[in-house]
Amino acid sequence: MTDLTFDRNFDVTPGQPQRLSPLVRRVLVNNASPYTFKGTNSFIVGTGRVAVIDPGPDDDAQLAALLDAVKGETVTHILVTHSHADHSPLARRLKQATGAATLAYGAVEAPPSSGLRLDASIDHDFVPDARLADGDVVSGPGWTLEALFTPGHMSNHMCFALKEERALFAGDHVMAWATSVIAPPDGDMGQYFASLRKLLDRDEQVYHPGHGPSRRDPLPLVRGYLAHRRMREEAIRARVEQGARSVSEIVAAIYADVDPKLHGAAALSTTAHLDHLVAQGKLRKVEGVYEAA
Repeated sequence: MTDLTFDRNFDVTPGQPQRLSPLVRRVLVNNASPYTFKGTNSFIVGTGRVAVIDPGPDDDAQLAALLDAVKGETVTHILVTHSHADHSPLARRLKQATGAATLAYGAVEAPPSSGLRLDASIDHDFVPDARLADGDVVSGPGWTLEALFTPGHMSNHMCFALKEERALFAGDHVMAWATSVIAPPDGDMGQYFASLRKLLDRDEQVYHPGHGPSRRDPLPLVRGYLAHRRMREEAIRARVEQGARSVSEIVAAIYADVDPKLHGAAALSTTAHLDHLVAQGKLRKVEGVYEAA
């Protein structure tokens, strides 16, 4: 089994632009939490005529920081990896300030969840000016971004590949500091597995995620994610076959080493795993209760 190790060494100052490469700058949002780590990463791609990826939550200080970072430049595109409330809401105000069009896979049609509300709750007001399909390209002087459809964490999740630097803006699909929460009904574990496998066929050399530090040589991390999810899924199936019936009972058993503050998020991913097991015919769901198949 591939080991999954995390990197939580991430010493950054919110609002201060940090150059990561010749084409990439990062501006961290000051919205730290158990789910966002030190905050949401916004990225500026290019010089002179630039794209902004994931402006972040609707926050006055973040808008000011982004506008200051691109002073004297022209924002030509605003790209959004997915419409969670810590990634997309500021796109509206950034568009008003710059005139740049917003681009993403599309809006989310799923109803608001009646369960736990995380920082990553859905921004139902987000509708991009233009929809991107898998393989679409957005470009500017010296930079080329390819849209890569990666549903799972969210049904409209996209990554963006920067061809000139063999880099991937990974959103919340793959992060170096922690695993991603998959929250039904919009999050889908089967799609998530498929989207992880999709990355294994690509050649990006560095991932810039939506939270936490960038990751060089990222494919071992992707393989670690896949192995970790398969391990969790087998542990969940075993608990059900041993008689566990409630999600809370399963979480208490297999997430005993996880901070209890995160058990709500673990319950969401556990439910996604259970639904995936049902879809594979490995469990069945009868009157809301999961049983051995």
